[in-house]
Amino acid sequence: MDSNHNSNLFFTTILLILLSLCSSFSVQDSEPIASLLNSLDAKKPSPSEQESAARGVLLRLLPTHLSSFEFKIITKDACGGNSCFQISNYKSSSKDSAEIMIKGTTAVDITSGLHWYLKYWCGAHVSWDKTGGTQLGSIPKPGSLPPVKYEGVTVQRPVPWNYYQNVVTSSYSYVWWDWERWEKEIDWMALQGVNLPLAFTAQEAIWQKVFAEFNISKQDLTDFFGGPAFLAWARMGNLHGWGGPLTQNWLNKQLIMQKQILSRMIELGMTPVLPSFSGNVPAALKAIFPKANISRLGDWNTVDGDPRWCCTYLLDPSDPLFIEIGEAFMKQQIKEYGDVTDIYSCDTFNENSPPTSDPTYISSLGSAVYKAMSIVDKDAVWLMQGWLFYSDSVFWKPPQMKALLHSVPFGKMIVLDLFADVKPIWKSSSQFYDTPYIWCMLHNFGGNIEMYGILDAVASGPIDARVSENSTMIGVGMCMEGIEQNPVVYELMSEMAFRSDPLQLEEWLTTYSHRRYGKSVQQVEAAWKILHRTIYNCTDGIADHNTDYIVKFPDWDPSVKNQHGRSEIMQRHKLVGIQQQRRFFLRETSSTLPQPHLWYNNQDAISALKLFLDAGDQLAEIPTYRYDLVDLTRQSLSKLANEVYLSAIHAFRDKDLKALSLHSLKFLQLTKDIDTLLAADDNFLLGTWLESAKKLSVNAEEKKQYEWNARTQVTMWYDNTKYVQSKLHDYANKFWAGLLEAYYLPRAAMYFKRLLKSLEEHEDFKLEEWRKEWIAYSNKWQAGAEVYPVTAHGDAVTIAKQLQQTDRLIFLICSSLHTAELVLPKIDPNLKFINPKSLISTPSHQYQATFWEITDYRAFRD
Repeated sequence: MDSNHNSNLFFTTILLILLSLCSSFSVQDSEPIASLLNSLDAKKPSPSEQESAARGVLLRLLPTHLSSFEFKIITKDACGGNSCFQISNYKSSSKDSAEIMIKGTTAVDITSGLHWYLKYWCGAHVSWDKTGGTQLGSIPKPGSLPPVKYEGVTVQRPVPWNYYQNVVTSSYSYVWWDWERWEKEIDWMALQGVNLPLAFTAQEAIWQKVFAEFNISKQDLTDFFGGPAFLAWARMGNLHGWGGPLTQNWLNKQLIMQKQILSRMIELGMTPVLPSFSGNVPAALKAIFPKANISRLGDWNTVDGDPRWCCTYLLDPSDPLFIEIGEAFMKQQIKEYGDVTDIYSCDTFNENSPPTSDPTYISSLGSAVYKAMSIVDKDAVWLMQGWLFYSDSVFWKPPQMKALLHSVPFGKMIVLDLFADVKPIWKSSSQFYDTPYIWCMLHNFGGNIEMYGILDAVASGPIDARVSENSTMIGVGMCMEGIEQNPVVYELMSEMAFRSDPLQLEEWLTTYSHRRYGKSVQQVEAAWKILHRTIYNCTDGIADHNTDYIVKFPDWDPSVKNQHGRSEIMQRHKLVGIQQQRRFFLRETSSTLPQPHLWYNNQDAISALKLFLDAGDQLAEIPTYRYDLVDLTRQSLSKLANEVYLSAIHAFRDKDLKALSLHSLKFLQLTKDIDTLLAADDNFLLGTWLESAKKLSVNAEEKKQYEWNARTQVTMWYDNTKYVQSKLHDYANKFWAGLLEAYYLPRAAMYFKRLLKSLEEHEDFKLEEWRKEWIAYSNKWQAGAEVYPVTAHGDAVTIAKQLQQTDRLIFLICSSLHTAELVLPKIDPNLKFINPKSLISTPSHQYQATFWEITDYRAFRD
């Protein structure tokens, strides 16, 4: 071998080493991010405090095994420079010693390791209480825990952060929580590895004190803050005053709660994300500072631009007053909570566009927002939702995006790629133009209840983003608008905070099924294979709001005379099953009829349901199984109701009175059947939501206000007129027992009643009269005080079996009946609307020869 060859080999080796070093470099290794991580680490409690906090989580989760585990905080150096947890056997000669040692760089890393061990060594499962809760029965007794092989395992975080929450989750899910519920949520976060949670509670109490420094009175704030259920949108400047005013009792209690929340998060080694000033100000500020550059934003979803709610005031960031107020807010937060974080959330233009697209202006805007933070906290980092780049992509072109993203020093802004599970912005923006970002799963809108997900994207998306060329990804996150649904999705997403390599999803789902139900059952494992390729394989790119006709009833006139002929109608409005890579869509091309989201063949879901039911003998007493069975039955029947609704519309257009009667009744019966099913499970009750709201009140006036807030958010949502419903009606719809029977069912019955009357009397369908009727009914219900159950009634498994056996025969049974034999809803003569108690007297799984109890369809009309 000659010297030249040796020389070439030497240089080649050096080059490969250099290339390897370059390729291993990530943005988290950069000086600004490393400096941020070091600054945040310095704020964490002592190792003993964190170990104690981790033991608190274990005590609340598994008190019988408190002595079975030993916890210890270790340095990042012991983990190769990153955050990690280590699981090993506890080495001691004493028979009374702990069995398993779990070490971690923070308390939340320790609790993550605890959860990992309970899952993968003990076959346990942890989810929200309202999604079936925990399955801990598979954990062996103390003294018999499974040992870890060899020297144990080390699991590193491939990226520093696991972010949690959306800015609106506080309104859709947390609004009525007490400390007991908050404590459970923080424990859940700790077990799932969340170390960067949003902490937005009580900011109104801070603002009250801050604005007082600028001569704004408490009275001036009565039409500025939104009501409890609408605070998220008042904070973002979308609305003001709606559902308010806030009482001093509310403000005081929330401030106490926030201090408890922050204290627990910090004990566990989490870094809370606190709010900062976005420029949203009360109207009174304009009068006090007439020379300030304060403009009024445009309307956000009111029906007629009512100034009582719309068009909030924005203080321009270029105005010196912006920095003053922002600085005062930051100081007041630190005074109340201490120096607990360096990361602050601010979304100045969430669904509100800047007044100009000039990049220079946008850059100055960003600089001012950041200055208001950094003038108080020199290490401040601006955390911004990237939703605006998706929702208002027409405005945010590359020049505007770059201007905002580059308006602060590198490392001083982190972007949440909020909808990366469906519409990843990092791919189309050159990694947010080299700005650090967090890969987030949005998944849920409005807290809707619908089985839905993209498991393959969740399992691969964060890894693909992290290893992509020039990646600036520094975290993963869950940014759902509402929680307590689809537990499989959130367990998988949480694991991605600790997974560096792709996982075998089919295998993971099999073990998930085993953990969730506490045993291996062939039928449910087969069912989960079906669910994976159908319900949890939505790849159509559509944001999944639940728009099923039961919970979001169409507001439109189906009159044939308003269309272009029967053949075109049938083409425009019919159920078309389009199989495309195992995906099915409910397709209609009319711009007037809303389209329910259907991305799979419902018959496949029904096949999975049959498998679930077949496992009932083995799993009937398992809460997690019962929850999943109810949810899958509900979803299958709801999709069937979509088909029934379209059949009714086709019958109306065909002027087929008998068919319209039949299909209308089928729709109403399915609604009632779902309500009966949901009433048998504690996790699907309207009463729980309403009672939790009333529980926070201290007097009759607050009780009335809080209940109105709770009822309005899940129904009309925002303002309406006599003939025009809210633009956001049903946005936060829920499949809850009580809500279906008392709200969705009467609304649909009013509509079908008028369709029938239109056909029989040969007159136009009076859409406005229906609107007037149901809007009046809605407003009365929103202001109501009827009490709904907070405990389940009936056996969910038995009801699900009966519904599966009978509702699939609805079409055959109804086809054999004569119109005169149908039982139709009676009308209470003292009311202008249908009495929901008399709509349907007998659920379909109990009927004999007839479907209803009265003998003439004209009762439905009259």
